[in-house]
Amino acid sequence: MVDTSHYLVLSTIVFTIGVVGVLTRRNVIIILMSIELMLNSVNLNLVAFSDRLQDLSGQVFAVFVITVAAAEAAIGLGIVIALFSNKDTVNVDEIDLLRG
Repeated sequence: MVDTSHYLVLSTIVFTIGVVGVLTRRNVIIILMSIELMLNSVNLNLVAFSDRLQDLSGQVFAVFVITVAAAEAAIGLGIVIALFSNKDTVNVDEIDLLRG
């Protein structure tokens, strides 16, 4: 049987990969994918503790996080497409549209 600590270790590894991806990459698409990794590690924690405590509230929160992640991905990709059509790049360092 898989213990809750196994889920926590896996979630920590996935969250760490996501944080490293956000902090080290310059491509907006990879940054968005890293944020999705971090959200999925939170979902893993929520479902693991929900199973451990025999309470469905963690799974309900996980569904809400999945919904927010889907909205974030749709809006983020829309912004990336708009930026690419204006600047011909998806690198974070080269995007300076808000500078006055």
